[in-house]
Amino acid sequence: MRFVALIVWFITALWGLYMLAVWLIENDATRQGNAASRLPLPVILAHVVFAVTGLVVWSAYLLVDRPVLAWTAVGILVVIALLGLTMFARWIPVYRMADDEVSVPVAAMSGGPAASAPGAGPAGMPGTGSQRELPAEGSFPLLIVLAHGVFAVSTVVLVVLTALGVGGS
Repeated sequence: MRFVALIVWFITALWGLYMLAVWLIENDATRQGNAASRLPLPVILAHVVFAVTGLVVWSAYLLVDRPVLAWTAVGILVVIALLGLTMFARWIPVYRMADDEVSVPVAAMSGGPAASAPGAGPAGMPGTGSQRELPAEGSFPLLIVLAHGVFAVSTVVLVVLTALGVGGS
């Protein structure tokens, strides 16, 4: 079970690094009209640093089989989980904003009756004037966010069970 925890933790970290890369690419401070991120940089960096540190501590536990290292990894996972839940809670409104975006009707694109609808934006595109720029985390794929969360919970469960001695050593 301890090696399964390592694999699950590693996969979780890969999905987390993917989201970090998306956030870094989309969080372009030089682009005008770029919406400010709702994820504070110190929280993101702390989450990443603790996740990497925890993974190293868990790997050390696997190498030397000292229970204190397993429990240290559990403590680090608690901090990682709290930071992750904080970021998830701040991400939900951004995801909902992306869902609320107005889609452009086909009639408006072809110059049909919707093109002259009240509230139409430039070039007769309804809703264009009301669309807002999403923060960088608005580009996170929902599937990756959910998979990262499910694997993170699985990691916590596997590490705690291993630290408790469930499943043998």
